[in-house]
Amino acid sequence: MKRFYREAAAAEQAGGWQVTLDGRGVKTQGGRPQIVPTQALAQAMAAEWAAQGEEIDPGAFLLRDLADFALDVIAAERADTIATLLRYAETDTLCYRADPDEPLLERQLEVWEPLLTAAEARWDVHFERVSGVIHRPQPAETLRRLEGVLGAEGDFALAALTTLTSLAASLVTGLAALDPASDPATLWDAANLEEDWQAALWGKDAEAEARRARRASAFKAAARFARLAA
Repeated sequence: MKRFYREAAAAEQAGGWQVTLDGRGVKTQGGRPQIVPTQALAQAMAAEWAAQGEEIDPGAFLLRDLADFALDVIAAERADTIATLLRYAETDTLCYRADPDEPLLERQLEVWEPLLTAAEARWDVHFERVSGVIHRPQPAETLRRLEGVLGAEGDFALAALTTLTSLAASLVTGLAALDPASDPATLWDAANLEEDWQAALWGKDAEAEARRARRASAFKAAARFARLAA
């Protein structure tokens, strides 16, 4: 699609802020006014539009797509979204460790255990650690508490969490990325610990590295989106 506007800006509207293209408010893919909660987010989304050349690249609108997801999907399906996110807590990657005789375990303890213990302290929960790949259920009380944590988040945070958690295969990592004091790049490296370990042992694959880079960009964009929306 060819660029059809000259100027992208952020304008205050009832209930929030909206990107405008030559003065006309942008709508979501579902046809709703694309009203976002903060000026900072609207300005960042306007920058996505402003950065387009003569031809519009649909893949360059990471923030816009997350806003559309929050407004078109999350707002109508909060309960389903929370239920989906809780399933990642039931099988959180950070809980599944290598066997005691494997060198990988030491690295997992170094990187993953601080994230898990911080989550336990923050929400007063307990996570079962598992050796190997055999599933072990997490405590029901832990899941109930996390359901309350998710229920307290807004639609825009839940939209970001959907991306963060699915990419990391970890609700703990996704929630950690919402903290403005956290480093998304460090969290992404933690999420890819096992993949990077295997690459160090057997060598890197160009296709796998390109896929990792794309996923890393999406993870960092989702973390940025959540912080801009807060």
